[in-house]
Amino acid sequence: MDGSASALIDHYLSFLRAQRKLSPHTLDNYGRDLKELRSLLAPADEAAAAAEPDLHRVTQTQIRKCAARLHARGLNARSISRKLSAWRGFFGWLSLHSALAANPVDGIKPPRKSKPLPKALAADDAIRLVAQNAPGRDPDSTLAACNRAMFELLYSSGLRVSELVGIDVADIREGRYASAGWIDLGEAEVTVTGKGGKKRKVPVGQAALQAIGDWLPLRATLVRADLGPDCHALFLNERGARMSPRVTQLRLKAHGKGLDMASDVHPHMLRHSFASHVLQSSGDLRAVQEMLGHASITATQVYTALDFQRLAQVYDQAHPRARKSGDK
Repeated sequence: MDGSASALIDHYLSFLRAQRKLSPHTLDNYGRDLKELRSLLAPADEAAAAAEPDLHRVTQTQIRKCAARLHARGLNARSISRKLSAWRGFFGWLSLHSALAANPVDGIKPPRKSKPLPKALAADDAIRLVAQNAPGRDPDSTLAACNRAMFELLYSSGLRVSELVGIDVADIREGRYASAGWIDLGEAEVTVTGKGGKKRKVPVGQAALQAIGDWLPLRATLVRADLGPDCHALFLNERGARMSPRVTQLRLKAHGKGLDMASDVHPHMLRHSFASHVLQSSGDLRAVQEMLGHASITATQVYTALDFQRLAQVYDQAHPRARKSGDK
């Protein structure tokens, strides 16, 4: 078998075609990835560039450098991972047909996939979402009052939806039942149980306190003692049972659509908005970490990037020298 790089790649593709029965489209992808590897391994010296690389002598260090060059070109982690997989398969086949000591791609991991930044609403949009009643809905109805109180509290205190629905009207201790969370209107704070069973206290803003105060008299008409501990829940559904996370999600989504919000809103978006807006105003990352209940500051630092992204957008829109030369 011809040992040149081009010939070895052609032999491998013939093997995939005949033995693995891969589709022409998949074979084309493998071919491109392997030819790119050959190109990456080619000597930088123009005088030596005509000589093909010896694929039998490729080292793990060379593969790492190839992956690093792809990353430097701006190739995303998913594409690099696909190429590494194609290269690994090739060298695995080569080891069966030659004296290749080890697969040089084994142990090589692609760069970590960048996590998308959380979606947060602009401050004006967040306020409109939690404070404004959807057109055509009765603002004085029990449903509207419950929704307003839930949405205001989500945004006011940056709660997870699971924490929100676990809140009771007070700190209840009855037999084996103990409140996971409760509201203290006098102290303007809410206690919730977050991840890992950790409790934390978070301030509650005046708008949320007002909305909860408007909701409580209507809530009293729904309370049913026969539902056990559910009768202590701050937020009840139409049957008097504790509000569920799913129903809360659906109500917020429907409310956002009713207001023609551009985004498909959900409770965690209000949590992201809370964190982003508090950080923008205070710059206190540690305080935001404590209010969100993050065990590590690393989880909270994503909002620093979100804050910078928003500042960059403002700069691009406002600064006369920020526009690209082709923009008008």
